[in-house]
This record gives sequence, C-alpha cells and structure tokens, in this order.
Amino acid sequence: MPPNPWFSWSYVQNNWGEISQALVEHTTITIQAVLIALVIALPLAALAHRVRWLAVPVLGTTGVMYTIPSLALFSILVPFTGIGRTPVLIGLVMYALLILVRNVLVGLQGVDPDVRDAAKGLGYGPTRLLAAVEIPNALPSIMTGVRLATVSTVALVTVGFVAGYGGLGTLMFRGFRSSYNAQIMTATLLCLLLAVVLDLLLLLLGRVLTPWSRTRAPGSTARPTGRGTTEAAVAQAAEAASERTA
Repeated sequence: MPPNPWFSWSYVQNNWGEISQALVEHTTITIQAVLIALVIALPLAALAHRVRWLAVPVLGTTGVMYTIPSLALFSILVPFTGIGRTPVLIGLVMYALLILVRNVLVGLQGVDPDVRDAAKGLGYGPTRLLAAVEIPNALPSIMTGVRLATVSTVALVTVGFVAGYGGLGTLMFRGFRSSYNAQIMTATLLCLLLAVVLDLLLLLLGRVLTPWSRTRAPGSTARPTGRGTTEAAVAQAAEAASERTA
C-alpha cells in the first residue's frame, strides 16, 4: 500500500497553481460577502435602532436565515442562479447578516445617553447624530461583528463546493473523495491560516479606527484624539456629565 501522509511538501510544490487559485477564490469571496453584508446591515440596524419595534422582526428574519443549513441553502439557490460564485455569495451574505446586524444594533444601543444628549444640545440632527456620534462610538462593537462574520464566512465558504465554488473547500472535497490526506490537510491548514490572518488584520484596523476605546490610565485627563472639534466637545460634555453623576 503506497504511503498516504497527512503532510506532503511535494504535494504543495507540484500543485501550487491549483492551491493558490483556490486560496485567492476563498479570500476574495469572503471579503466580498462580508463587505456586502456590512453595507446591508448598517442601514438595517440603524433603522431598527430608530424605529424600536422593527428590532424584533429584523433580528428574527436574519436569525431564521442563519438557521438554514448551508448545504441546503446553496443547493436551493443553484436552480435560480446557476452553478458558480453567485449562489455561494448570496448564501454567505445571508449568513453574515445576523452577526453584523446584531452587533451594529448592540453598538448603537450602547452609546452613552450623556453623549447622545450632549450632541443633541449642540444641534445635531438625527442623521448627523448617527454618522458623527453614534456610529463612531459603536465602532468597537461593529468591528467585533465584522471579525466574527469574517471568520465564520471563511469556514462557510468551504461548503460552497456543492454549488461549484468552494475555494479551499473544493480541494478538501477532492481529498476526501480520493482519500488523499495531504490534500485534505493542506486545504484545512490554509483555511485556518486565512481566518487567523484576516482576524488579526481586522483587529489592527479596529485599533486604528477606535483609538479612544483603549483603556486610559486611572486619573488620566487625556482627551480622545483623531476626532473633529465638534465630536471632542460632545465627548467633553459627556465626561463632565458623568463626573457630576459619579
């Protein structure tokens, strides 16, 4: 019986063209799906935040979509969209929506009421309040949702082989079908590495976008930086209000 190792550098060298193409497909569809889902989730969560009774149906609808088994969903979409990238992308966006909508909504609802009241006192209207105050303050929660959605999407892409576009999942499926351990392990490790790399990049991006969310030393009087003077005034007013109630 010929050897069938789990790790084979010769397999990687001899099949790098196929492996790299699958990795690129996996990466691009993951990023595209999360970006599309985020574009949809932001206005949905903002609407649910403004119109409170919409929160339950919005979260309920996205929750129902998330419970549909991925194999079944991709198979159902194929007769309508054809085999290839489109049904997989639609399914991934649907799955990412629940995570993103929930985290955006939680972030918006968690904005300090003193900050919101201070902004209204400075003449902020609903749209400006959302764009300049609520969303920036909700960014930590939003970025957490983006990280969770991205890692989850990396895993779900592998099931896309049933629709003819599974990225590294296609290599896994071929490996299982031929009982080729090296192919299975290579695709699995690359999926894991891709998820870790994307998560770390998003973590760094979140730190860059939310420098004010870092914990300050006790007794520090430093103000948040990197924000406009109006937003700084809102932050100062909120801090003064919190000190009065301390």
